[in-house]
Amino acid sequence: MSKRFNVWLLLLVAVLVSRFIGMAFFPFADTTEPRYAEIARLMAETGDWITPWFEPGVPFWGKPPMSFWAQAAAIKVFGVSEFSLRFPSWLATLGMVWLVWRLARQFWSVQVAQWSCLVFATMALTYISAGAVMTDAFLALGTTLALVSFYLVMTGEGGPWRWSFFLGLAIGLLSKGPLAPVLIGIPIVLWLLLSWREATNNLSRLSWWRGSLLTALLVCPWYVLAELKTPGFLDYFILGEHVRRFLDPGWAGDLYGSAHNQPKGMIWVFWLWASFPWGIFALVSLALAWFRGNRRGIVSKTLSDPGVSLLLASALAPMLFLTLAGNTLWTYILPSLPFTAILIGRWASQCESLWLSRMRGGAVALVPVLLTVFVGLAEAGWAPLKTEKELVSYYQQASNTGDSPLIYLNDLPFSARFYSNGKALEVTESGLGELLENKPFQRLYVAVPRTWPDGKLADLFMSARMVMANSRYQLLVVQGLPRDHQSVSGANGVRSNDI
Repeated sequence: MSKRFNVWLLLLVAVLVSRFIGMAFFPFADTTEPRYAEIARLMAETGDWITPWFEPGVPFWGKPPMSFWAQAAAIKVFGVSEFSLRFPSWLATLGMVWLVWRLARQFWSVQVAQWSCLVFATMALTYISAGAVMTDAFLALGTTLALVSFYLVMTGEGGPWRWSFFLGLAIGLLSKGPLAPVLIGIPIVLWLLLSWREATNNLSRLSWWRGSLLTALLVCPWYVLAELKTPGFLDYFILGEHVRRFLDPGWAGDLYGSAHNQPKGMIWVFWLWASFPWGIFALVSLALAWFRGNRRGIVSKTLSDPGVSLLLASALAPMLFLTLAGNTLWTYILPSLPFTAILIGRWASQCESLWLSRMRGGAVALVPVLLTVFVGLAEAGWAPLKTEKELVSYYQQASNTGDSPLIYLNDLPFSARFYSNGKALEVTESGLGELLENKPFQRLYVAVPRTWPDGKLADLFMSARMVMANSRYQLLVVQGLPRDHQSVSGANGVRSNDI
C-alpha cells in the first residue's frame, strides 16, 4: 500500500506541478484573464481594497472582491506577472484537492481517495482553472469547503469542521455572491428530503445561530461599504447579475461585456466539456452496466448508500439550478467537479479489467499532456493567441520620449490594457486628431486591425509604416497628423512637419 500510495502521490504532484510551471509561461489571452488581471492590478496599484475598478473611474460591480484580494496580494508579494496573478487559483485548487481526499477517505477508503484526487486534478476545467485568473476557483473552494464540512459533521466529525462550513459559505459569498448559498443549499435540501428523520437529529450538530453570525460578520461589512462607496452596486449585482442575467438570455444590462445566449439545458453539455475525459468514460461505463441488466443494482446502490446520494446531489446541483438558464458558461460547472470526481474515483478504483485499467491510466495523462503541448506551441509562436503581449512589448522597447502612447483605434483589448499597465489608449478615428491637437507627438504608434485594407490606411494617414503585426492587429508608426486633421491644421497655419 505504501508503494502504491507513493506512485499515486507522484502522479498527483506531477499533474499539479505541470500546471504550476505552465501558468508562468502562457500569456494572458483576451478576454477573461486580462480583464480580471487588470482589475487586480488596479487594486494593488491604487490600494483600494473595497471597490474593484474595471478601469479608472469605472467600478466593477460584476463580482465580489475575494479573488481580486488574493491576486492583488500576490502582486504585492511577487510583482506584476502572469505567475503572480494565477498563483492564488492554483492554491485554491490545491485546497480543493485536499478536501476531495478528506471526504473520499471518510466515505470509503484511501484507494478511492487517491483516485478521486487524480480524477479531479486531471479534469479539463479543473486543470485549466488551476492556472487561470478567474473567480470560479474561489467560488468552488467555498462551496466545496462548506459541503465537505457539512457531510463530515453529519457523519460524526466535530471540532473545526463545525465552523469551516460557515467559513466556506463566507468565501463563496465574497467570491460570487448569492450563487454560493444556492449551490450549497440545493444538495442539503435534497438530502433532507431523502433522509429527513436522520437529518433532523443530525442538523443540530452545526452551530447555526453562532455560525450564521460569524458569516454575517465576515461578509456584510464589505457589501455595506461597497454600496456606500459606489451607490447602485447592490441593485446591479444582486438583481442584475443573479436574476436578470439568467432569466433573460439576451440581457442587455451587462456593463462589462455581452450576455451569453445559450440554448436551455446547455449546462449539461458544458458538464461533459468540464469533466473531460472522465465524465465521458464514466457515462459509457454506466451505460454498459445498465444495458447488461444491472439496472436494479445501480438504482438501489445509489439510493441506499447515503454517501453516494449526498455526493450525487452535490455533483448535480449546478446543473439542476442552471438547466433553464440561457446565460451560462462552462466555468459554472466547477463547483460540481470535486463531488463528481469522488463518484468517478470510486468507479476508477474498482476497475479490474485490463482495458479499463489502461483507459483510466490514459485519462490521467490526457488533459495535462494536451494543455502542456498547447502551452509549448504557444510559447514557440506556433499557436496563434488573442494576446497583445508581444505588440505592447515591442512598443515599450521601440518608443522614445516624445512619442505617443500606444493607441488602439476604436477598440482596446483587455490584454493591451494589462500589459501596458493601463497606459494604452482607445481612440476613435475621429478622436485621433483631437488627441494630437491637445498634445502633439513626434511619432504616433497606432494599432489597427489586420483586416483593414491598404486603401483605408492610405485614406487615414499620409505616411504610415508597419513595424510589427500579430494575429489580430498591425502596429503602425505614423509621422505627422492623420489626413483629415492635416487639412484643418494647414488652414490654421500648422504644417505637418512641425509635429
